[in-house]
Amino acid sequence: MERHMKVLIGCETSGRVRRAFAALGHDVWSVDILPSEDMSNRHIVGDVRDYLDDGWDLLAVLHPPCTRLCNSGVRWLSVPPPGRTVEEMWDELAEGAALFSACWNAPIERVAVENPVMHRHAKERIENFQPAAQTVQPWWFGDPAFKGTGLYLRGLPKLKPTRKLTPPAPGTATHRAWSHIHRAAPGPDRWKERSRTFPGIAAAMAEQWGGYALEAEASRAQRKHEAATAAY
Repeated sequence: MERHMKVLIGCETSGRVRRAFAALGHDVWSVDILPSEDMSNRHIVGDVRDYLDDGWDLLAVLHPPCTRLCNSGVRWLSVPPPGRTVEEMWDELAEGAALFSACWNAPIERVAVENPVMHRHAKERIENFQPAAQTVQPWWFGDPAFKGTGLYLRGLPKLKPTRKLTPPAPGTATHRAWSHIHRAAPGPDRWKERSRTFPGIAAAMAEQWGGYALEAEASRAQRKHEAATAAY
């Protein structure tokens, strides 16, 4: 019987990555402090850190809150936005780094965490910090959009592009359309749109990481079988 992986998708409300793994038959669950947009019974409302010890074969954490970790927001640590204090900014940085650290150092053999480029204060606060293994773009996987996303990988290979598109020339209407994530207007749902994983990337994660993990487990089982056979 073909084995499937037990997969935890953390910090995702869209359900896109969960559904991509589920489409390939994996036992996959998502966890976030907010309900899932698709109202799936495979989504747990809670803190992902409370579920890291539940025997997962693979963990993919999509955009743990990175507002205080990412390089683009480092300015707020010295000059906070209106109505906020410097102390609050640094407290939120510590909270974000603690969540990232817990996911990155989870007791799971294969881990992937998405996050933008981090500033040095964030890196200093993350346990066993390692640079991102790669930065991917949606257009590498057939989605016409710009959104560089760092993938921090442990026990997993880099994603291989599946259907690279040709980026439009800067200054054109098409280029502006591809930049809709960065050009999103301020508003209560801006963070949600910016954090949503593109379908092509979600499919590549499920196919490539799920496939890699299955092959690794099959190889491990084969080695155990050979060792047991040789012992007789």
